[in-house]
Amino acid sequence: MRMLVSRVCTRALLTMAAVSASVLAASAQTTVILNDSRPDVVYATLRAGAYADSNLPTVLTTRAADTSANNHRRALLKFDTQNRIPAGSSVTSALLTVTVKSGSTADTTRTIGAYQVTTSWAEAETTWNRRRTASGWMSGGGDLGTLITKQVVSNAAGTKVTFDVTSLVKAAVAGKLGSSRYTRLALVDVDSATTDSTRNFYTPDDANSALRPTLKVVYGTSTSTPAPPAPSATTLRVLQWNSQHGGVGTDGVLDPARFIKKAASFKPDLFSINEVERFDSYANYDAPVKLHALMEQYTNQKWYYKFATGAGAANGRGNMILSRFPIIASGVDLLNWNDSAVNVTVDVNGRTVNFTSTHLYYNSTSARLTQAADLLAWETGLAESRIVAGDFNAAPGSTEYAAMSKSPYIDSWAQAQSNGTATAYADNPTGKTRNTRLDYIYYSKYAPALKLVSSQVFDVRDANGVMPSDHRPVLSIFSVK
Repeated sequence: MRMLVSRVCTRALLTMAAVSASVLAASAQTTVILNDSRPDVVYATLRAGAYADSNLPTVLTTRAADTSANNHRRALLKFDTQNRIPAGSSVTSALLTVTVKSGSTADTTRTIGAYQVTTSWAEAETTWNRRRTASGWMSGGGDLGTLITKQVVSNAAGTKVTFDVTSLVKAAVAGKLGSSRYTRLALVDVDSATTDSTRNFYTPDDANSALRPTLKVVYGTSTSTPAPPAPSATTLRVLQWNSQHGGVGTDGVLDPARFIKKAASFKPDLFSINEVERFDSYANYDAPVKLHALMEQYTNQKWYYKFATGAGAANGRGNMILSRFPIIASGVDLLNWNDSAVNVTVDVNGRTVNFTSTHLYYNSTSARLTQAADLLAWETGLAESRIVAGDFNAAPGSTEYAAMSKSPYIDSWAQAQSNGTATAYADNPTGKTRNTRLDYIYYSKYAPALKLVSSQVFDVRDANGVMPSDHRPVLSIFSVK
């Protein structure tokens, strides 16, 4: 009798343990919904033929080519599964749902396939021919990988269509598709071409969130292999400094070594440099190559760089980025008035960081406002986290400053002042980088991996009061987790 009771109790305990384990497993599951265009998802439509070089970042349309290549269209979506889903998570389900906005009456049903897109692309730059302004697709219409799944889609407005993209999201989150853990996919009409096979879908910018494309991901901790710990915080030191023609000091002497030696002493990880000259009237030599070599010399470290002139030509004045991190991708936005923005994508502590260096026109408020609007539109095509540094030639309180500050960007110096972590020096307590504050390091308020630690403007005068440039450098430090 005692043995029977013991066995019954043992079975009960085992059953309770199994139930408890099940409850624990269930509680470990997390569901995340990605459907907000900022910062969850970016999108665009690629159109062939005469529109092959046109950027279409406000619509989501599919259509098979018929007698004219002009009608061939594919829809691109990129979801931020890198920052919204912790590394090491085990994805158990990922469902993409899109809603038909309108469809052609000629075809009541069309088969739409969801494909992996194998290379990165920028929302405000991508076209049928190019994934970024400076980089073409390997194949026109996007670099398509595996067909993940396909669904029959009606032409009735309001129809919801769900694609099971678990395999793609699982691989992306696990880091099996490259250093980026973003989920990139394309919706493609795979049926034979007819007179009009158009399907227009609601976009991530629709005011009604119920109509937006939605990626619903369920993830948890693997029971077989413990998940790696979340990335610990890494310090990211970002330096902005206008070089004045590659290192012309306040003594009028061009001395790039003096400029870089001082910059290196601040131990930056990312360095935005303005007014870098390449084979022009100010500097008849390759200043980007020289500055890069000097940085490696003074830090005894490997550095990477990207340079672009304001006019897009090989030679002239432009902006340069020096990075301690390998550059994953880069892009250039020409802002007119011989100014530009150059961007690099790097991986910091397992997080994507898009870092932009820019310079706005020195002598016109209206020109700077136009340039700022262009810059902000271009930045929306870049993934989070985003940092924008440069000489904006606009003082705090100006309309240009307001345009940036009212956007999704935060002035790191001003924020550090509010936090009590901004420092300068005795005769420059307000952090002037020239006659006022003209140089800024902005960071996106939608960058959850970034946390501002502090900001500093340095006194770079030597014993004779000479500075390596007519600007002072500003350094902002971030925690990246």
